[in-house]
Amino acid sequence: MARGFESKDVEFQQAEAERSKGNNVRTLTPDERAAKARRETIELSLARAKADLSSARSPAHRDMLTQAIASLEDQLKAL
Repeated sequence: MARGFESKDVEFQQAEAERSKGNNVRTLTPDERAAKARRETIELSLARAKADLSSARSPAHRDMLTQAIASLEDQLKAL
């Protein structure tokens, strides 16, 4: 038996109300967004430096990457 439009609309409204209850995620302030973006940038740079270190052949290049990794880790700790 087919359902009427009214019952479908009521069901949709109830589903939307339930879904919006689960989305209690607060929006970030501009400062919080900037800090999050900064952290993500440092984490990506750190991952890249570690990947580069695994394939580096030159001792000087390995030393430079090791210093860069240490610096990035310090920056993460400071956040």
